[in-house]
Amino acid sequence: MGSLFRSEEVCLAQLFLQSASAYSCISELGERGLLEFRDLNPKVSPFQRRFVGEVRRCEEMEKTFTFLQQELRAAGRVPGPCPESPRAPAAREALRVQEQSEQLAQELREVTRNRASLRGSLRDLRQYLHVLREGQRFTSLPAPLGSPPRPRALSEREPILDPSLHQHLERKINFVAGVIHPWRVTAFERLLWRACRGYLVASFVEMPEPMEDLTTGESITWVIFLISYWGEEIGQKIRKILDCFHCQVYSYPESEASRTDTITKLHGRIQELSVTLEETEKYLAEVLDKVALALPTWRVQVQKMKAVYLVLNQCSFDVTEKCLIAEVWCPVQDLTQVQEALRQGSYQSGSSVECFVQRVPTSESPPTLIRTNKFTAGFQSIVDAYGVASYQEVNPAPYAIITFPFIFAIMFGDVGHGLLMFLFALWMVLYEDSPRLRQGTNEIWLTFFEGRYLILLMGAFSIYTGFIYNECFSKATAIFPSSWSVATMANHSSWSSAYLATHPSLTLDPNVTGVFRGPYPFGIDPIWSLATNHLNFLNSFKMKMSVVLGIVHMGFGVVLGIFNHVHFQQRHRLVLEFLPEMIFLLALFGYLVFLIFYKWIKFSAADSLVAPSILIHFIDMFLFTSNAENLPLYPGQVPVQTVLVVLALASVPVLLLGTPLYQWCRQRLTTAAVLVQPLAMREQEPLLEGQEAGNSISGTTEDVESGGLSPDAKHLDFAEIFMHQAIHTIEYCLGCVSNTASYLRLWALSLAHAQLSEVLWTMVMRNGFVGLSYVGGVVLVPVFAAFAVLTVAILLVMEGLSAFLHALRLHWVEFQNKFYVGAGYKLCPFAFAPDTWE
Repeated sequence: MGSLFRSEEVCLAQLFLQSASAYSCISELGERGLLEFRDLNPKVSPFQRRFVGEVRRCEEMEKTFTFLQQELRAAGRVPGPCPESPRAPAAREALRVQEQSEQLAQELREVTRNRASLRGSLRDLRQYLHVLREGQRFTSLPAPLGSPPRPRALSEREPILDPSLHQHLERKINFVAGVIHPWRVTAFERLLWRACRGYLVASFVEMPEPMEDLTTGESITWVIFLISYWGEEIGQKIRKILDCFHCQVYSYPESEASRTDTITKLHGRIQELSVTLEETEKYLAEVLDKVALALPTWRVQVQKMKAVYLVLNQCSFDVTEKCLIAEVWCPVQDLTQVQEALRQGSYQSGSSVECFVQRVPTSESPPTLIRTNKFTAGFQSIVDAYGVASYQEVNPAPYAIITFPFIFAIMFGDVGHGLLMFLFALWMVLYEDSPRLRQGTNEIWLTFFEGRYLILLMGAFSIYTGFIYNECFSKATAIFPSSWSVATMANHSSWSSAYLATHPSLTLDPNVTGVFRGPYPFGIDPIWSLATNHLNFLNSFKMKMSVVLGIVHMGFGVVLGIFNHVHFQQRHRLVLEFLPEMIFLLALFGYLVFLIFYKWIKFSAADSLVAPSILIHFIDMFLFTSNAENLPLYPGQVPVQTVLVVLALASVPVLLLGTPLYQWCRQRLTTAAVLVQPLAMREQEPLLEGQEAGNSISGTTEDVESGGLSPDAKHLDFAEIFMHQAIHTIEYCLGCVSNTASYLRLWALSLAHAQLSEVLWTMVMRNGFVGLSYVGGVVLVPVFAAFAVLTVAILLVMEGLSAFLHALRLHWVEFQNKFYVGAGYKLCPFAFAPDTWE
């Protein structure tokens, strides 16, 4: 059988790797992704393993790569993905990568440090230049109000530094100039006046251009200040305040000539630094180009190299330490590819001794491997969310490809809604190779995208069931002419105009010849959407349909158990488990399906009034009674029902005691056979290959299939087996009742979806048409917009999610528990994952 029907055969194998070629062989196996390695050194600390030095070297290189990545992002560059998947580097190539990456990192550190230094110096020079320029205007301004008193009254228009006034000043005027952060100006000015008691003149003006703050990297319009003061004590106070406010202070020449000469020199230095900074930026761009070109490849190579050494740390050495031994889980059909990969790795390393693989017998349950493609992956994920299949157990995924969308569509049946869902999924399928869709960061979107084929089938099946229900946005469509004739009814009746005026709703009688002309060709007749009793008709139809589909679905799950019993060579379960389960299910609920179809076939519209109730017959069946008021459906119905109930009850003890008694008897026979066997013959039995005396790692085929609990086990716990079987029997018998009732959710959600669609149409679109009287189509635009938004939000998203969850529950609980254990674990082969830059 294919791997989709049942997991592939997986074996335990040993790899014998030459020490010189072990790295190349593991690298080649990682490229192919075939094997799952087992840790043969579970008690050894990671820091005490053989290749811990190589792993640390890889981690050091990863730290260097992280620094290079941060520098690229700081420069506004996004590292791209690796154009191709390079192989794990050899030892010499790894050293070259390490040297080049460290050299680039060192160059980046130096260039970045120099650039930062040049930028700081250039910023300081420009600030100094602006301070001197603005200071010249300050010194020529008149003295502001609140300036210190002078010996005699002077004009407010006279400059403060006028040489003619120097003789009137008792003390020498000193200056302090610099820049301050604009947020600190108010507090700075207030503290100056309070601390110096007004013995100063402070002027503030914003810098003409914004400049970068070296600590935060923000662009700030700094404030230039110029303070003139008297006395050395005042100067000391001012300098302390400047230090507290982290102000940048510059020397301010007193003479005009000195300031002019300083400004000229600043222009020259600024020009020189600008040219130097431009050359530094060019060199930095060249270094960043080299990093952006080489970093993705280096990162992939080091990741692969580290993964190879981590696998090598899981291997054990032989006595001579010239050969590494690894234990792996390997698909049997891939053993040839594994040997080819080992041969290729030995050739690449230049070793003269080839590595080889050898199967090892084991009693452990192997991991589960089910290969999927982009279509089946979504359905397999639904099954795995419940539980990974046990080794070589029947896989429900291929059947869920059909049953899951169909059960969903029964609850979501509407042509319009299904078509919208189908088109949305079709768009994702057609553009599935687009990187914009695949590399999204929204988890909800990625969930929808991964299940695009599932959504596509759910939409297609919903269109089909929508045609069956004859519903398109809750409205029926007359694809074929109706099978009901109102004219025939009117011709055969005595309806008068007065009678029609007093009876707005009339009933069509199918017993009148010509009123009902046969079944509708496909689906439900559209006339039912106009009938006042259409809800009663759909209730009966969908409820019986849900019961029939549910029992068929559960019966199919029980039948799938046959493949498990046959494959695991447990044929006694066919008689002791499968047969009683089918008898119990069919004798009770299969008979109910028979009654439904029999009543549909036997009774017509002519004798529908005397048709008996199936529900009452089913209740009387369990009570072993008959109801005189409820006529039998066929002759001899009571004896048949009695026999069926007796058969169902008789199958319960067989299901409960059959398997435990069989295993108990088989254990007694096996024990007797062992005692009869001569002791000398048992002592002379040779050991199997890979088996040690007193510590056997081999087991029989049945041990493997039953997870080490074969019927031949010497310490078989009969009480545990009986308890397990009793739980299974109770769960199955009660589950047949509860699970059948659980399938009625198909009926309930189908009616709920139809009623929500009808309410939405009636409350929005219908009121819009009636209110407009079919004129003024402009107003229909917002009405239709509201209808479209509510349809997508409520009927597609919310109702679709509800139907999906209920279909999920019906598969997990009602269907899969009939044959599926789901107690396995996935095979996780060692493979180099595709590189993703984060």
